[in-house]
Amino acid sequence: MNPLTVAAIQFTHRPGDKAFNLQRVQQLVGQAAQRDVDLAVFPEMCLTGYWHVRNLCEQQVRELAEPIQGGAMTAALLDLAKQHQMTIGAGLIELADDGQLYNSYVVAMPDGQFAVHRKLHCFISPHLASGNQYTVFDIPQGARVGVLICYDNNIGENARMNALMGAEILLAPHQTGGCDSPSPGCMGKIDPELWHRRQEDPETIEAEFRGPKGREWLRRWLPARAHDNGLFLIFSNGVGVDDDEVRTGNSMILDPYGETLAETWKADDQIVVATLDPSIQASSTGRRWLQSRRPDLYGLIATPSGLEKDTRVVRFAKLDDA
Repeated sequence: MNPLTVAAIQFTHRPGDKAFNLQRVQQLVGQAAQRDVDLAVFPEMCLTGYWHVRNLCEQQVRELAEPIQGGAMTAALLDLAKQHQMTIGAGLIELADDGQLYNSYVVAMPDGQFAVHRKLHCFISPHLASGNQYTVFDIPQGARVGVLICYDNNIGENARMNALMGAEILLAPHQTGGCDSPSPGCMGKIDPELWHRRQEDPETIEAEFRGPKGREWLRRWLPARAHDNGLFLIFSNGVGVDDDEVRTGNSMILDPYGETLAETWKADDQIVVATLDPSIQASSTGRRWLQSRRPDLYGLIATPSGLEKDTRVVRFAKLDDA
């Protein structure tokens, strides 16, 4: 892996307004280019909008979706990547060749190549299918990259699989924080009025972002994904009102020890930048632990236990159903 300057970029998307969201991505990429960024990571479904999609009928979801190959959004990302000699990732709704719809993440590269990850644990809409494979690939800047979208990162096995497939950097685009969760120790909703008053009273909304509804929750588990697998991790999240919830941003860049290289808790669009030093990765704790694995003991991990449920059932369960 080469040394890379990377950016986790958060912004407030507009639901269903692909033109506005793409324009905002273009503007923010231009700003990142002024900071010599090699790899820019935008949030999950930031091009189409996210939380409102759960209320759309199938036809409405299809109207937001588009193919990856030959699609307008992918073409625009490839143009941006070439223009700025930058690898750029952003999320959207994919219309696959077989007609299936996916929560997908496109990574456009300056040499004209692109990679696509389909969310493995999709729950936002019954009209979106879940993907069934990992996405690990090389980028022209000299690194091997994996992608896990939001809930995908909650399952420890997914991060481990990316590491075993050679990923050095894990892209973790999200739309999270401020969620109404059935687990009492997990997040909680934020009053949208605090967001609307962020100019007059930035301290109150930023306290929410830094607290258990945002950063404190993320810090319980996200650094472990980096540390236990010896991965650089780029967490990019939405920020601001998203239908009836408030995304907390908290975009951050972690090193292979789970230490924070850069982060934000600002209630605003932000570009978080750090330079990744590959010299610390090979000897990191997680990389050494990967060498100490005993695969002969792990058969149970790949054997159904009978506890498995569809992610939609788990995500929207009530406490008395858990």
